[in-house]
Amino acid sequence: MPANTLLTAIRAHLKLDPMHSVVIEPITKGASGRTIIRLKPENHPTYIGIHYTMERADNSNYLPVAEFLTNAKFNVPHVLYDNTARCCALVEDLGDNDLHAMRNEPWEVREPIYRSTFQQLDKLFYSRPPKDLEFQPPFDPEMYVWEQDYFYDNLAEIHLGMSAGETQPLRDHPALKQMADGLGASARHLVHRDFQSQNIIVKDNTAYLIDFQGMRRGRQEYDLASLIFDPYMNHSAEEREKLLDMWEDISEERPADDIFMKCTTQRLMQALGAYGNLVSNKNDEWFAQHIPTAANLLREVVTGTDLADPILPVLDLIK
Repeated sequence: MPANTLLTAIRAHLKLDPMHSVVIEPITKGASGRTIIRLKPENHPTYIGIHYTMERADNSNYLPVAEFLTNAKFNVPHVLYDNTARCCALVEDLGDNDLHAMRNEPWEVREPIYRSTFQQLDKLFYSRPPKDLEFQPPFDPEMYVWEQDYFYDNLAEIHLGMSAGETQPLRDHPALKQMADGLGASARHLVHRDFQSQNIIVKDNTAYLIDFQGMRRGRQEYDLASLIFDPYMNHSAEEREKLLDMWEDISEERPADDIFMKCTTQRLMQALGAYGNLVSNKNDEWFAQHIPTAANLLREVVTGTDLADPILPVLDLIK
């Protein structure tokens, strides 16, 4: 069992006696397909234990990406022990307070955390990883098409019950292909890939990045859209404008509206596909509450554009 493997790992790392007390605390949030627990060995600091399988290709990337980010002095939890043969690692415990947990705090409280988060994103844009570090497949046109199909497969058909005959004309709409081709042909920089509030840990009023195993090359605007149009936070239009102003202040550049809105469309389609998969295929009802929010955000983004025709018929079925 994964918990037993992680218990063995922490005993080996700390050279603990087999009878030394270690309390296990499950960590259930997230959808990475990994087992993540908090390990509390008596008279020692706590650790986060991660056990993964190879069912998801990105899981094997966690340790090499973590090493790169640590060496580049990003704010990430330090890997304290790893055993790739047993697919497990022990990492620094930064606590439970993430940006999502601060969603009801006043803007004045959240503002410095967003500023710290954007500083990390800006730094990622300029970082140069080792040449031999392999990331997940880049955001090329095929990857964007995959996200679009993920939306139609899991949200439209499986979750909402649309037939293949109903979705096929939507998938084939030229505006979707044009979006995929345009974004996929763009310059590629490092992208976190899941840059949202639950993956930003807050410690000492500073943002730390987690769940970065899906890092790949793509457009920076995708990460920016993931954070600003985060369904878990459901920012108001006023807050989204404040975040864009803050990003412009940090990066000295504001994203082009057309590119940013298309990256937002792609990200929200991906998120809705993921929610549909998690609710209908994985029986995780927690994500159901976020489907209407993500759908409303996506509706706002595509209404009045050529992307409305292939997307709104799906969103119209969401109650």
